[in-house]
Amino acid sequence: MDEQNNKNQNATNAEPTAQELSELVKIRRQKLADLQAAGRDPFVITKFDQTHHTDEVKALYEALEAEKLAGRTAPDTEGMEEAEARAVKKADYEERRAIMDAEPIEVSIAGRMMFKRVMGKASFCNIQDLKGSVQVYVARDAIGEESYADFKKSDIGDIYGVKGYIFRTMTGEISVHAEEMTLLSKNLQVLPEKFHGMTNTDMRYRQRYTDLIMNPEVKDTFLKRSKMISSIRTFLAGRGFMEVETPMLVSNAGGAAARPFETHYNSLDEDVKLRISLELYLKRLIVGGLERVFEIGRVFRNEGIDTRHNPEFTLMELYQAYTDYYGMMELTESMFRYLAQEVCGSTVITYGENTIDLGKPFARLTMVEAVKQYTGIDFDQVSSDEEAKALAKEHHIEFEARHAKGDILNLFFETYVEEHLIQPTFIMDHPVEISPLTKRKPDKPDYVERFELYINTWEMCNAYSELNDPIDQRERFKAQEAALAAGDEEANRTDEDFMNALEIGMPPTGGIGYGLDRLAMLLTNSPAIRDVLLFPTMRSLDN
Repeated sequence: MDEQNNKNQNATNAEPTAQELSELVKIRRQKLADLQAAGRDPFVITKFDQTHHTDEVKALYEALEAEKLAGRTAPDTEGMEEAEARAVKKADYEERRAIMDAEPIEVSIAGRMMFKRVMGKASFCNIQDLKGSVQVYVARDAIGEESYADFKKSDIGDIYGVKGYIFRTMTGEISVHAEEMTLLSKNLQVLPEKFHGMTNTDMRYRQRYTDLIMNPEVKDTFLKRSKMISSIRTFLAGRGFMEVETPMLVSNAGGAAARPFETHYNSLDEDVKLRISLELYLKRLIVGGLERVFEIGRVFRNEGIDTRHNPEFTLMELYQAYTDYYGMMELTESMFRYLAQEVCGSTVITYGENTIDLGKPFARLTMVEAVKQYTGIDFDQVSSDEEAKALAKEHHIEFEARHAKGDILNLFFETYVEEHLIQPTFIMDHPVEISPLTKRKPDKPDYVERFELYINTWEMCNAYSELNDPIDQRERFKAQEAALAAGDEEANRTDEDFMNALEIGMPPTGGIGYGLDRLAMLLTNSPAIRDVLLFPTMRSLDN
């Protein structure tokens, strides 16, 4: 039954039926019961001294091999009979093996068994860990009869600790010769059949743990995401930024145009919201004299789910006193180049069919210039809201009665420009109507000192020369309150404590927000935001 079980798991091209799966699960549970009855319960083991990962095993052996076998070449078997050539190669292998075994590299590895081939008194298996996988040679005479009998009954998915030494097989594969095999955890469910893999997308997201086991490229994506986050922290620390934490439960969810999730604080008997942004609290810290601050944290927006949006996502915002949005452009361009080099090994990356060059200077266009470039319409020549609305009607762009010229300009940008912005492009100087927390341009007060960076048609970040005039800010909040009353559920409410902070005085400040999930998508060539979230939002199976 055991050999048939392994044959089913390793060799067949047909997925097991539900009845077959149920039977295999019963067999595994019985195997566990037998081990427990024999006093060999794997779940009583509390630790295993893992000395190396699988990539280190291979690197160590290759380094020693290069030292010990330097100058040694493979025998020339050209012209020999097949049997003679085989004998010469075997003799050469045994000589090499003897040289290497004279100073064996002892290792202890641990991981999940993903393949097993039983061949009488000796067997092979593959152990998979965080860094990859390695073949293990398991011989009865090396590990003992009882241990070998248990190993023969093991299942794909069991977690093993292996102690032994490294060698290279005659076929050239670096392997571990097991001297001890310790079952550390018994797998009681059947992993997806290797030939088909775990292809059900919905199940992959719901059972990310299985997805990580079966699909090495998924694990690589999240290793790169982790590298991205740590590299961001390194980059900002090098520029003197301080990492901080601010509240997630707030009475006034401001700083972005989005609908918040709402809940109730029982001990205070108050309704509160989950934050939609990090902005207003970080600006309070600038007021307090912390000149360079950043936060990486989850924010929550009660909106739709698609390939680039998830209701909870990771946002980074940073604020730097005594600079403006040009300072934020320089920081962003430098950081994106640094991250591409650290995570991808190059400033030229691939996303889908596009090759994106982060090494070249990023393009810069005002929103007015961008719309003019792709539509021929110059909004600097549009003199009224009515004229803007007439242009929108002419171009079949839907708008609301409350929309002003600046809103219409933004609708033109979204409709005609975004789809063209593949290479890194800063879109600058947004209309004041869509930028309630941004400093106006002194020479063009209908526009503000703001930019968004677009790459691969996506908005990658949003930055301002921050509005620090409390009188102007209160007027902007009034306009937002009016929009809220008119039905705009994403409009901001006046935050009186934030207003008090501004009245105490905030220095000229540059600020920026980055959607880190979207950045991870770009750096890992992932098609959807769910592919870079370990546990994306999913509809409950009960609904």
